[in-house]
Amino acid sequence: MFFWAFALTEMLTYVVSSMNGTAFHFETGLILSVCVTVLVFIITLVLPNEPVEKH
Repeated sequence: MFFWAFALTEMLTYVVSSMNGTAFHFETGLILSVCVTVLVFIITLVLPNEPVEKH
């Protein structure tokens, strides 16, 4: 999970910084990837895993 979050957020950080004309910072992508990974794990813990009964 962290690998894909890291790869995608680094690409996103690079593209957005290039479009804005600012310098690329590796640390920004790293911090965002950690936050995304933690957020995804929290979401998977909160969502129920049991099947829904038909009404």
